[in-house]
Amino acid sequence: MKLDVQTLAGKKSGSVDLDDGVFGNEPRKDILHRMVQYQLAKRRSGTHQVQERGDVSKTTKRIGNQKGGGTARHGNGSVSQFRGGAKAHGPRSRDHSFDLPKKVRAMALKHALSAKVASSELIIIDDAVLKAPKTADLRKSLEALGVTNGLVVGGATLDENFAKAARNIPNLDVLPSQGANVYDILKRHKLVLTKQAVQDLEARLK
Repeated sequence: MKLDVQTLAGKKSGSVDLDDGVFGNEPRKDILHRMVQYQLAKRRSGTHQVQERGDVSKTTKRIGNQKGGGTARHGNGSVSQFRGGAKAHGPRSRDHSFDLPKKVRAMALKHALSAKVASSELIIIDDAVLKAPKTADLRKSLEALGVTNGLVVGGATLDENFAKAARNIPNLDVLPSQGANVYDILKRHKLVLTKQAVQDLEARLK
């Protein structure tokens, strides 16, 4: 599969051959869904917790008389009916993550890349480098490429000027090639890869 390569100014700068095994798969929604759920579950802190009966320190003395009080026969004051009492069956601290086979995770990334190719939402640029960290210049370059909501994936290291210029642009994410993941790819409308990013991803997923 061959795609055109553009410069940041939106001009054609040759072409690149994409590996069909990485960019030419038939996207499977079930695999993509499993991977997104895996990523979102893994990032949850799981620190939610409330006080239950064993966490509340209150007197265990009977609140009133067993009979003759005209109310229910209440015992311990740490139950959820009383002010300062515990919550029944509340959330506890736990790990929300679950396991997903490494092969399935690799397959999901291939299908995410393939989905962008199939929907014509993949743009290849020669390099993501700016002479100065100016947001206005980068905004003009992205407009020339037709990117208003996108993810830019560079090489192993990002150009510092490019990364700084991208900070103040809404709906734009910038990641190194090793940080490319399914959730961030699917979250944005356009995927912009440098030629180095293409090589890195193909080497990672072959």
